[in-house]
Amino acid sequence: MTQADLIKIRQSVNHHIGSRVRISANKGRHKFVVTEGIIKEAYPNLFIVEVISKKTQDTTAKTISFSYQDVITKDVRMVLCS
Repeated sequence: MTQADLIKIRQSVNHHIGSRVRISANKGRHKFVVTEGIIKEAYPNLFIVEVISKKTQDTTAKTISFSYQDVITKDVRMVLCS
C-alpha cells in the first residue's frame, strides 16, 4: 500500500459521490455481507454510504462508514451499479 494508491481511491470515491454502489464487506471468518447503497459523503480518512433497504416497509436510512484502507486491503469491495 502506497500513498499514491490511497490518493487514487480517495479521488475515485470523491468522483462518485451520489452514485449507487454494491458493497461486499468482509466480516471475518469467510463471511461477507453484500448490500447496495449510495455514496453520500467523503472525508479525508473515510467515506459514508447510505444503505438502500430491500424491505418496502422499512423507511429508516442506515449509514455505514468505511475507511479507504478497507478498500485497499480488499476488506470492502465496491462495484458501481447501473
